[in-house]
Amino acid sequence: MKILMDHRERSSGIKKELIKQDLEVIEKTLISADFVIKTKKLDGQIITIGIEKKTINDFLNSIIDKRIISQLMEMKRHFDLQLLIIEGTENIYEIRNFHPNSIRGMLASIAIDFQTPILQTRNQRDTANLLGIIAKRLEKPRSLPSLLKKRKPLTLKQQQRYLVESLPGIGPLTSQNLLKKFKTIKNLVNAEEAELKKVKKIGKIKAQQIKKLIEKKY
Repeated sequence: MKILMDHRERSSGIKKELIKQDLEVIEKTLISADFVIKTKKLDGQIITIGIEKKTINDFLNSIIDKRIISQLMEMKRHFDLQLLIIEGTENIYEIRNFHPNSIRGMLASIAIDFQTPILQTRNQRDTANLLGIIAKRLEKPRSLPSLLKKRKPLTLKQQQRYLVESLPGIGPLTSQNLLKKFKTIKNLVNAEEAELKKVKKIGKIKAQQIKKLIEKKY
């Protein structure tokens, strides 16, 4: 695992902390971003993320001179994903003579307009630990989280009703009516729209929604 680090971050102490984590740090002159890391999304896709790190004071200065805007635009051009880390423990609204809404407005713009996540760390060690976790995702197997709530084992009939209830607009009573009508989930899935409409509380729209869910390609 490698982390590219802009040479201007040499004095921050982050490189030393990253090396302690057995991460290879390569110093370069980066056009945009302070750190560049390859990481992995939940679906296994490998992406390159550009990370801009600012102390709280530096972040406030970058609002004044609009530097943060140009930096975010550059990162969007060069990386699959961009991230802003704000480092420090001070209250961002109290350390400078800034109107709080100016800071809130910029944070909102970064998150919404530039679609850039904002993470806060306490110090250089905390920042290094965060960078390490992002980098180490590349080695770990990723899996999508289940959309289903964890629950105690269900009986077969309960599993059948639970599965049918996941269809659009289907509640507990209608799921039982569908299973009583078609006997098996296989028969239900293969049923035509006209057959579905024969079940109580299944109208044209609901029948169309069920067929669309079952037949539309993923």
